[in-house]
Amino acid sequence: MPHTNARVLVTRQLPTPVEDRMAALFQVTFNTRDEALTTQQLIDASQHCDVLVSTITDNLNADVINQLGANVRLIAQFGNGVDNVDVNAAAARNISVTNTPSVLTDDTADMTMALILAVPRRLIEGSQVLLKDGSWPGWSPNWMLGRRLSGKKLGIVGMGRIGAAVARRAKAFGLDIHYYSRSKRPQSLEEELSATYWDSLEAMLAEVDIVTLHTPATSATRHLINRDNLAVMKPEAFLVNLARPNLIDEDALIEAIEKGRLSGAALDVFEHHKPINPALLALARANKVVLTAHMGSATLESRIEMGETVLVNIRTFLDGHQPPHRVLPDHKG
Repeated sequence: MPHTNARVLVTRQLPTPVEDRMAALFQVTFNTRDEALTTQQLIDASQHCDVLVSTITDNLNADVINQLGANVRLIAQFGNGVDNVDVNAAAARNISVTNTPSVLTDDTADMTMALILAVPRRLIEGSQVLLKDGSWPGWSPNWMLGRRLSGKKLGIVGMGRIGAAVARRAKAFGLDIHYYSRSKRPQSLEEELSATYWDSLEAMLAEVDIVTLHTPATSATRHLINRDNLAVMKPEAFLVNLARPNLIDEDALIEAIEKGRLSGAALDVFEHHKPINPALLALARANKVVLTAHMGSATLESRIEMGETVLVNIRTFLDGHQPPHRVLPDHKG
């Protein structure tokens, strides 16, 4: 199929340079409002497209996929995660699924370091003091004391691209790098990062001061951080998550912080987000937790690169070749 004849449905507003490029290449139906389509709107609009450019806000479960238009042959996800797409159901309908890995690495790693800094240095709490009425009580030797990062042990769960990028940044801050992953990383990488491998998650959690999660969401990683392994962490330790919301048993985390068994957390994703768990919000207001609004990869540069990757996937598919970022069935990138 010639590119210019391909009918593409884009479910959310994308950065203008990306939409301009798509419009020049394909027959595109854009979402002119920056709001998620309802399930029925998505199904209806898909009846007239060959390619669906989806995002994490589209619930493409088996039922929805089975109602997509008969000509849909590619779901080109604008994002790394495809937790919202039933890849097996798509494969059963001979629909390929692609994503946009790699381009989020540096931005997510930068944001991870920002949150790693925010908790021990009490950055949010300190800024809020001034925002109340524009004044502050004045400096004193005990004013707003936090904790030093240098010399602390950082435990990275998942030493993939993002985990390694976080480790490089953390090493520059003087953190001692530890990691737990499905497999031991190459010796050259361990030497570069001065990283220590643990084959037991619980054993690593018991030793480190900060834990950051960088692993995919699968059936095996759901509630990877749960009541049992939270119990082995140091009371002064804290947890950071910019990866997937269901990696953490949120109720167990809240309980551990409320009872003083964990010093706090910094979260960019939430297991319960419509609405966010009121108990979690209460901990944030009490300065025990830092919450950010899914900002891990939120840079203009990242979003444009994601769009370019979507375009590469679409064009390769339309040329009759396997897209470079195809997500295989039974894999939740």
